[in-house]
Amino acid sequence: MTITIAHLFPQLLNLYGDKGNITTLRSRLERRGIEVEIIEYCPEDTIAYEKSDIILLGGGSDREQQAVCQRLLRDRDSLFSYTEDSGVLLALCGGFPMLGEQFPVGEETAEGLHLLNITTCQGNNRLIGNVVLESELTGGTIVGFENHSTRTDIGAYAPLGKVMAGHGNDGESGWEGVVYKNIIATNLHGPLLPKNPALADNILSRALERKYGATVLAPLDDELEKQAHSFIVEHYANK
Repeated sequence: MTITIAHLFPQLLNLYGDKGNITTLRSRLERRGIEVEIIEYCPEDTIAYEKSDIILLGGGSDREQQAVCQRLLRDRDSLFSYTEDSGVLLALCGGFPMLGEQFPVGEETAEGLHLLNITTCQGNNRLIGNVVLESELTGGTIVGFENHSTRTDIGAYAPLGKVMAGHGNDGESGWEGVVYKNIIATNLHGPLLPKNPALADNILSRALERKYGATVLAPLDDELEKQAHSFIVEHYANK
């Protein structure tokens, strides 16, 4: 078995160390004897969506995100077909609002990718700090760090989780992120996956099931990861 991970434009979208998520996915596959192919795409490259099993869209500065979105709009039909066919897409930080109808760039508004019927606007202040979520996706908690001034309305979509600590999508709804088919998008970054092994495995399971059918992942020794995760939960949840 081989899983192909497409990292979109890491030269532009690696502001918060998103490559650490790639490292985590690679490690968790290789430790289980599953081969991994990592493809780092540049804006001038032709993206092989049909050969991708997982796509990572990270965060960058406002201008870089706008440039990336304009580039991906050229591929919008192919990207839409990929996600509607249950292709796995992990969008982090600024990659999250890019998936919707529009997102703010400074005082301006940029066109989004129209993959989700969500809207994002600029808030009056930044939402910063550690976050703890209660998530049905993992059957437990998800932890991370947020630093965004955006407010995202996810409408009727399912959230990634219920906010136990932090602000989430808008600081008011009590929800963070969004899940639709195999799209998982969130304001959290850091990188996110090293301290959330259950979420990483959920993403891998989705990709493996789509490509090979139902696959049971062998358990790994996640003691260090669980300690990092538990520290954040114990120090920030419900406080």
